[in-house]
Amino acid sequence: MKNQPTDLKSSQNVITTQANIFSNLKYTVLGIFFGIVFIKSEVISWFRIQEMFHFQSFHMFGIIGSAIVVGMISIQLIKRFNIKTISGEPIHIQDKKFHWGNIWGGLIFGLGWAITGACPGPLFAQIGFGYSVVFITLLSAIGGTWVYGYLRDKLPN
Repeated sequence: MKNQPTDLKSSQNVITTQANIFSNLKYTVLGIFFGIVFIKSEVISWFRIQEMFHFQSFHMFGIIGSAIVVGMISIQLIKRFNIKTISGEPIHIQDKKFHWGNIWGGLIFGLGWAITGACPGPLFAQIGFGYSVVFITLLSAIGGTWVYGYLRDKLPN
């Protein structure tokens, strides 16, 4: 009799784990689709990224600009029609305040992007496509994130 609660709890954990795996499957499928779109649109191409930073092609600016326009329209629709999440919760979008740290962070981010030819989004698609040298960029991004987390409390507001 004493083993029964443990067995019940164990079986509940197995069921919960299986539910988590299947509930996250949609994110895996979406990630694979997103990676394919990155590859087909040449967003992961080091050559295309260098073209953008040398102002030689509109390709990347068009993709980034399109994403900004879609994002702006989506945010306006969410606000105007009080769209809720799938679970029915209201979506609250906080107002953003100007902060000089965003300018400096953006410049550092852009410099790293220009040097490496990779930003965090396409980084994993590049690795998946077989650009093994991008692992160095991934390790650098993780290291930079760790350094920021370590210094965050010491940085000016």
